[in-house]
Amino acid sequence: MTVTIDPVIDAAVYRRVLGHYPTGVCVVTASLPNGRRAGMVVGSFTSVSLSPPLVGFFPDMSSSSWPDIERAGKFCVNILASDQKDLCRRFSAKGEDKFAGLSHRLSANGSPVLDDVVAWIDCSLEKVYEAGDHYIVLGRVQELDISRPDQPLLFFRGGYGSFAPAIA
Repeated sequence: MTVTIDPVIDAAVYRRVLGHYPTGVCVVTASLPNGRRAGMVVGSFTSVSLSPPLVGFFPDMSSSSWPDIERAGKFCVNILASDQKDLCRRFSAKGEDKFAGLSHRLSANGSPVLDDVVAWIDCSLEKVYEAGDHYIVLGRVQELDISRPDQPLLFFRGGYGSFAPAIA
């Protein structure tokens, strides 16, 4: 076991070590009262509680999309499929209409549900906490469904891929 005595952790080492743990890739979307839509890629998403049904994700404090999603007070987590890297790139970009020409529908809660995602989880904003250079966002699940039972898009060691089940 390695113990680090120095309280300052090098950011590159931190990313390299934690990059050995795969994460799913999601797009969090929201519609604002003025009709504008917002969306951002999230690699840190998790189930938090079954009762009440809560999920969580962790947007960077420097995100330009997060303030709009927070203002909306509700959002939809769209779990990307392994063949949706282009959708991931689209929502990772800054400064453009990420929804231009993109097929989607609105949930009963009014948030964009992207077409052909693996699954979607529609939420109302429950709580936001500050945590270092990120926020911890809790959403109360209002509705959810599987759109297509396919392999999810994963992020691992700085790249994108998919899950390959082990052969027993």
